[in-house]
Amino acid sequence: MAQFVDNIDTRSAESIIPYYEDLLRRPIDSLEALKRWFSDRNELETQLAEAMGWLYIRYTCNTADQEAKQAFEQFVEEIQPVSLQYTQKLNRKAFESPFINRLKQEPAYDIYIRRLRKQIDLFQEKNIPLITRVQVLQQEYGKIAGSMTVHIDGKELTLQQAQDLLFDPNRNKREEAYVKIAERRLKDRKELDELLDELLALRHQIATQAGYANYRDYIWDELCRFDYTPGDCLQFHEAVARHAVPLLDALAAERQQQMGVSKLKPWDWKADPLGRPPLHPFSDEKDLIERTKACLEQTHPFFAECLERLREAGHLDLSSRKNKAPGGYNYPLPVSNLPFIFMNASGNLRDVTTLLHEMGHAVHSILMADLPLAVFKEVPSEVAELASMSMELITMPAWDVYLPQKEDLQRAYAFQKQEIIETLPWVACIDAFQHWLYTHPKHNHEQRRKAWHDIYTRFHDHLTDWHDLEEYHDYFWQKQLHIYEVPFYYIEYGIAQLGALALWKNYQADRKRALQDYMSALKPGYTRSIADIYATAGIRFDFSEAYIRQVLEVVQDM
Repeated sequence: MAQFVDNIDTRSAESIIPYYEDLLRRPIDSLEALKRWFSDRNELETQLAEAMGWLYIRYTCNTADQEAKQAFEQFVEEIQPVSLQYTQKLNRKAFESPFINRLKQEPAYDIYIRRLRKQIDLFQEKNIPLITRVQVLQQEYGKIAGSMTVHIDGKELTLQQAQDLLFDPNRNKREEAYVKIAERRLKDRKELDELLDELLALRHQIATQAGYANYRDYIWDELCRFDYTPGDCLQFHEAVARHAVPLLDALAAERQQQMGVSKLKPWDWKADPLGRPPLHPFSDEKDLIERTKACLEQTHPFFAECLERLREAGHLDLSSRKNKAPGGYNYPLPVSNLPFIFMNASGNLRDVTTLLHEMGHAVHSILMADLPLAVFKEVPSEVAELASMSMELITMPAWDVYLPQKEDLQRAYAFQKQEIIETLPWVACIDAFQHWLYTHPKHNHEQRRKAWHDIYTRFHDHLTDWHDLEEYHDYFWQKQLHIYEVPFYYIEYGIAQLGALALWKNYQADRKRALQDYMSALKPGYTRSIADIYATAGIRFDFSEAYIRQVLEVVQDM
């Protein structure tokens, strides 16, 4: 780091305030002085972001660790409110500078300054305690979900571990696992409903106090979604229902026929339809890392180098265990410029694609390391997920390192195709549900249940039989952590999936060129518009009905 921030204690508000005050008092008498001011501000903010990152990582790695929980909450409750107040003051100081318009003319700064303007417009000091409360509450979901276990065959399993049994050829075994997982989730149904109640109420209050009709419209501006509107998302939902759901229906019909069952049940979707045993692409975490490194090496040596750097730094926590938060993430750490990968591997093929997905994010982070400001690395999710979802696809030719037998490899490809076909409807479903949640802020639990029922029915296949399983169906949304922790972060998966499929098509035609375009698109971070980044990758930023229909043809040919 440079010399502006020296031995800062990120646990103490008193320690960080002098740095903020220095930035506020400092005269800015030239364009170069403004750039230096932004650079020093960046240094302070990256120190705080790194500290926050490690606190979050340590808590999610063990949600039962009370010391880690208290440290995380202390930062959120004591440090972040101070940071939010000073951030607003610094934003205003930047815009008071007569040199800000000249700086805006430089391409790298244009988008950043637009985002600062949006922060100024959104800021309400009275929202700071509400935002703090939301950030603390959001972590409750991980604590609740992370403590969920089931007992099967005398063993206590996390839900992630139990889900492996859904790949079992024995239908009774799959049913037992599915029912126990669903019943365990239902045990906390009321607590999860009430947690969402509180989050929804707080978010709605934040939005209305900032002058918005609802939280959906507020979050749109907070996320700086300059490139598309809520109306575009509603059109995306309609296009997916019209063109992707029929592919899901076709998959269901084929699976039912291959399995020879009179009714397809929810526990029939992951198992091999011909009754073959589950694929075992790796034995343990060490083996997963070694095989993934070999896979990445075949795809591009730089990708393998990135994984090795993470391993050497101890920035990998991949295996599922009790009290570990659910899900997976790649957490950028802006001081060390080396991210942390967290996931819940339990031994199945989905773990492979999850790690490859997170490695796409990690490669992206490392490619952006030399950008001068951390804010340039804060890419919109539509770009971040393009990096990760493309990595899943471009590594497919090297999957033989996990599954050397041709028959197993073909099964893996078929599974990946199914996952892609399932992704677009599920993304549309979760996004549509969130649109409903936040545009109906006064709804009750029963109205919420019915809304989910109708939305899920619209986007799920029409063959799966939910008779006697309606309660599982109607609370299926509670498994999706994004609804609790990162509201409205989900449509990006659908947009990026379309982009990744287009990039995959280019990769099949010219591997060297597609890889070059992929890396060239990721390296500049968020110093260009989303459309420009997609164009650099050799694809279109487009999620119109016509484009969705066109891209889905790529899936059918996989």
